[in-house]
Amino acid sequence: MNQHTTDWQPKIVAFLCNWCSYTGADLAGISRIHWSPAVNIVRVMCSGRLDPTFVVKAFSMGADGVIVSGCHPGDCHYQKGNYKALRRVHLLKRLLVDFGVEPERLRLVWVSASEGEAWARVANEMEAKVRALGPLKLALGRARQASPLRRRPTRQREGGLTRDPGPEDRPGEADLVHDPLPENRRGEARLARDTERHAS
Repeated sequence: MNQHTTDWQPKIVAFLCNWCSYTGADLAGISRIHWSPAVNIVRVMCSGRLDPTFVVKAFSMGADGVIVSGCHPGDCHYQKGNYKALRRVHLLKRLLVDFGVEPERLRLVWVSASEGEAWARVANEMEAKVRALGPLKLALGRARQASPLRRRPTRQREGGLTRDPGPEDRPGEADLVHDPLPENRRGEARLARDTERHAS
């Protein structure tokens, strides 16, 4: 059993389609069906609207798991949005490994507006899976925190003369920069570029 299962509460972000999955989650609530409070819902108009950088941002900001849920294939209100989501999630699972994120932390499911019980089951299963995996620890984030970047001193001008920075110009502790996910902008741009290429 994972040592975090008793004293640690996972954080799960769920991106739900407005027309089906969000309504299904609402039905679960109206029907008083219990589902995990660890799951935090973000409503999007369509699962195909989900930008891959949304998922990367969720993980970089502390999410331990992400659910993407949309209409069943063939029932999309925008015709092919859920098929785009399917291709993007499969690609994301492969690329997220480079960030130290296990593929099991990202799950794609289809939940219709009438499937409140199905949504509750998905939410509870995802919490159990994330608890078994433990808190997400991004490998690149640890490396960055262990070796924080310092702001480079600039050349100083005195009386019209330019001199190199000396020891007195070195930045202090307040100038240390900590980033939980180094090179995340470059990684997010690569994700978006590769996803659009595969989705087209």
